[in-house]
Amino acid sequence: MKSFILASGSPRRKELLEQAHYSFSIQASTVEEIVKAGSTPEEVVLQLANQKAEDVWSKAKDSIVLGSDTVVAFGDHILGKPENEQEAIAMLEMLSGHTHSVYTGVSICSSEGVTTFYEKTDVEFYHLSKEDIEMYIRSGEPFDKAGSYGIQGFGAFLVKRIMGDYFAVVGLPLARTMRELKKCGITPNM
Repeated sequence: MKSFILASGSPRRKELLEQAHYSFSIQASTVEEIVKAGSTPEEVVLQLANQKAEDVWSKAKDSIVLGSDTVVAFGDHILGKPENEQEAIAMLEMLSGHTHSVYTGVSICSSEGVTTFYEKTDVEFYHLSKEDIEMYIRSGEPFDKAGSYGIQGFGAFLVKRIMGDYFAVVGLPLARTMRELKKCGITPNM
C-alpha cells in the first residue's frame, strides 16, 4: 500500500484525518501560493490545494498526497487570516448578522493522476454585539483562521446556522475526501 501524506501543517486537518482513523504523515508544502488574478473563491481554493499537493507529491511520487485550502467569502471579498486585532474586528463586524460562504478545496495527487474538488458551505452569523466581538478577540482564536473565526472552538457561539458540510468549514470536507481516498486505495485503519 502506498504511503499517505497530508501536505498541510493545519492542526484541524490533522485532527479530522485522525478522527477518521487514517495513518498518514505530514509534510507541509513550502510552495509560494500564487492565485490567478480575477479568480473566484472556488478557483482560489482549487488552485491553492493543488499547488500544495503537487509540491509535496513532486518529492514523494510513490505516495498519495492530499492538499487542501479554505477561504471565507463575503460578497466579492475573500477573507484570509487577520494580520492583527483591528483586521479581525473588522472581519467579524462585516460577518455579523449576515450569511457568508466557506469554500474548501481538496487536491489528491498520485501516480494515477490528480483529483480535485471543493465544497461550499453557507454560514449565517448571529448579530454580534461589540462585547461579543471583544470577548471572542480575547479568546485568541481569530488570529490563525480564515475569516477570523473557527466554528469548531469557542467561535461556535457566533454561528446561527450552516447550510452544507460542517467539516468543510473546519477545514476538510471529510465524507467526500474519504470517498476519494478510497478510490486511491487509502482506507481508515479499523
